[in-house]
Amino acid sequence: MASIYLIRHGQASFGAANYDQLSTLGQRQADVTGQFLSTIGLKIDAAVAGTLSRQQETGARILAGLGDPCELQTDRRFNEINNEEQVSALLPGLIEKDPVLAEIAARDFGDSKDYQKIIDAVFNAWVSPDCPDCGITPWPVFRDGVQNALKDIMKSVGAGKNTAVFTSGGTIATAVGLIVGAHHSGFYQFYEPVMNCSITRLIYSSKRVSLSNFNDAAHLQLLSAQLQESLVTYR
Repeated sequence: MASIYLIRHGQASFGAANYDQLSTLGQRQADVTGQFLSTIGLKIDAAVAGTLSRQQETGARILAGLGDPCELQTDRRFNEINNEEQVSALLPGLIEKDPVLAEIAARDFGDSKDYQKIIDAVFNAWVSPDCPDCGITPWPVFRDGVQNALKDIMKSVGAGKNTAVFTSGGTIATAVGLIVGAHHSGFYQFYEPVMNCSITRLIYSSKRVSLSNFNDAAHLQLLSAQLQESLVTYR
């Protein structure tokens, strides 16, 4: 069986002027993840990242930790969902119907918990068949892009090989939802809990693809205890 390891980027810079960069902790998470994968003897035969800086740096750091890294390829189909355009296009209509959401939005959702509630609302509105055409990337386009990117990996990488994909939470949730056959309303359940530098493994053959494990951050939990560091984060 061949494997695809979907690895979420390390902690980004929430609240900073440029979110799309790893924080110091995010860099540490990526470094120790690479070292851990080297320790367990995992060989990565092919590697792909989206175009985002946090995805690219995570990939480069993890691959460097493997000692004999393969070349990191780039595929923008593994970029994160565009939360900013969804919030801009869909939130005004949502808060007109939901006073609780309007109250959260009025606080400018600078708090990460408030922000997650906003993302929950706009994501579910976006994936709904009733989502209006408001000039943003449609859910079917994003979803099919992720699906086709995975299919391309399965076709191009040899049997029994391991591919690492350095991507983001929404993209991982989309891949997992597709594989388990989730209803459109069920994709978000795979989005919110994805931890930084967690590993989701897909196994596949020429006939089928299956979810082996989802959102595994046991390596960071173990290293947190061993190194006496707090390495597990969601944002």
